[in-house]
Amino acid sequence: MEISPSLLNNVLIPIVKALVIVNVMAVMSGVLTIIERRSLAFLQVRKGPNRVGWEGSLQWVADTVKLLFKEDVVPEKAEHLIHYLAPVLVVVPALTVFAVIPWGPEMTFRVPGIGKITTGAYATDLNVGLLFILAVTSIGIYGIILAGWASNSKYALLGGLRSAAQLISYEVPMGFAVVSVILMSRSLSLVEIIEAQRRMHLWFVFPGLLAFFLYFLSGVAETNRVPFDLPEAESELVAGFHTEYSGIKWSFFFLGEYANMVTVSAIATTLFFGGWLRPFPNVAALSFLDLIPGIVWFLAKIFVFMLVYIWFRGTFPRYRFDQLMDLGWKTLIPLALVNLVVIAIAALGGTRGLQILAWILCGGFALAVVVVTRTRSRKAARAARPVTPVEVRA
Repeated sequence: MEISPSLLNNVLIPIVKALVIVNVMAVMSGVLTIIERRSLAFLQVRKGPNRVGWEGSLQWVADTVKLLFKEDVVPEKAEHLIHYLAPVLVVVPALTVFAVIPWGPEMTFRVPGIGKITTGAYATDLNVGLLFILAVTSIGIYGIILAGWASNSKYALLGGLRSAAQLISYEVPMGFAVVSVILMSRSLSLVEIIEAQRRMHLWFVFPGLLAFFLYFLSGVAETNRVPFDLPEAESELVAGFHTEYSGIKWSFFFLGEYANMVTVSAIATTLFFGGWLRPFPNVAALSFLDLIPGIVWFLAKIFVFMLVYIWFRGTFPRYRFDQLMDLGWKTLIPLALVNLVVIAIAALGGTRGLQILAWILCGGFALAVVVVTRTRSRKAARAARPVTPVEVRA
């Protein structure tokens, strides 16, 4: 059967990629829940889920089946249409952005009856892909706000309003951090940003060390994760914006949350850690690492970021809302502006300027780690030293 190249490249292949992305993300969200619960159990020295499947590995399947058949309870005086559409408005933008995220380089394979096909491990490479991601991910916040408003509950409404304030506060430093990468790569295409890091022999995390911390911290806040999970603070708001949701609609919020976590991790990997590139891709002595496919490197980097998310949840206490606002407006935004000016000056010098900035920032970071470590060691030693009678009388 003859298939025209236009139909194949513009219709069939994108549809197949979309189906793969949606199904992979649905399964990945379930798997991430069991990874998170078991990891938190390890961090907190307790047993996590361990009954369904080997060591609880199929607990997420049982939870999915339970949610599918659970009764959908809707408040009597809720705005029913908006209450129904809000979870959809959260999950659809979260899945849409994966269309432009490059999971790997172009690959060539043969399909029986069609022939040889060359395509990238992404749905499309937009020349404004980064701008597209920032625009689409901002839509998801409306789902949270509308979910809180449509529920006709004061707790849900407060959670939605908190989420709106949080988005506005942390979208700004995240945007400035992304702009610094645009200055270094001079492109809005995610594929071109990865190729720029290959050409410069430099991951952008080194000259953009501060930009990376600003981006990831803002990303944690925008995904409503600990320690910035104020929109769903159970100690204050019962469950926040999704208090009045149950069953499969409730699960859509968490599908969107995990999808957004993967999105933040994937963009951080692309912008700062070379995307699908192996470590030190221009070092010939490490060429044996090329045996590992690029998509595996990409997924491994994302997995590390997901572990950091889990580590944050098991370690840090929740911020107060005023602390959250102060951190965003009084600390992150001024730092983002200073970082943007420094990156712009370094980018004027081309690759050489960025390399010099990378050495300065990495050297300063290493020095700061040494100073802080030695200071804390001295304080610990002083606290552990036994007190003499003379010091007690003094």
